[in-house]
Amino acid sequence: MDISFDGFELGNDRTLTIIGGLNVLESAQQAVDIAGRFRDTCNGLGLNYIFKASFDKANRSSIKSYRGPGIDEGLKMLAEVRSVLAVPVLTDIHAPEQAAPVAQVADVLQLPAFLCRQTDLVTAMAVTGKPINIKKAQFLAADEMHHIVAKFREAGNDKVMLCERGTSFGYHNLVVDFLGFPTMKALDVPLVFDVTHALQLPGARSDSAGGRRALTLGLARAGVAQGIAGLFMETHPQPDKALCDGPCALPLDVLPGFLEQIKALDTLVKQQPDLDIR
Repeated sequence: MDISFDGFELGNDRTLTIIGGLNVLESAQQAVDIAGRFRDTCNGLGLNYIFKASFDKANRSSIKSYRGPGIDEGLKMLAEVRSVLAVPVLTDIHAPEQAAPVAQVADVLQLPAFLCRQTDLVTAMAVTGKPINIKKAQFLAADEMHHIVAKFREAGNDKVMLCERGTSFGYHNLVVDFLGFPTMKALDVPLVFDVTHALQLPGARSDSAGGRRALTLGLARAGVAQGIAGLFMETHPQPDKALCDGPCALPLDVLPGFLEQIKALDTLVKQQPDLDIR
């Protein structure tokens, strides 16, 4: 089932949608600048675009870790991006009471991976009627995601997409099981691949997660080769100075070349006929 936005459709057989931006909001001007770079690059390549940034990151390694500007200031920043650039915006929420006010600003609500089984949060998000990006928890198998999709549908909202972001593999490591992609696509939902979070090394540093951003392009190619609806990615102008998840963030200056390769691969994959292999 495709999801309609202003001017485009998000679906596994449609032109690739890029969900990209910042891990967490740092300033309004930076958010506008990064969203503008994404928008212009995507427009030039014929890719759809949704801006992503978080106003609060509740799941942090340390109490001293930067969480973001908070809901009030963060929603003002997201509204400014939406107004100035005329692009859809996506952000995540962590509590049921946040759903209604965030839905007044955001075009897409995101269900965080570690919270994706929380029924009260699911139902609060569902009743907003907004499209929902469901992050697949690091501890769940692909076939278990049908329970969460069913919760949203039973709560009256079938505008859902699933987002793969890697699975816990031992300590301080994530792996991506590409055999799970067709399993999730079979639920009749758009599938998005979060390539930058899949490169995390959770808890690998003394007070935060590590990451492997040098591997971003190779992993993104592998995900897009599966024929998916969207690629989710976080960037930063100076990843080593990012206030959150810098080790996974794609340097903003390589974005045009990165997306040029991704667009070419997505076009090639979606031009090929499916083969009945049994």
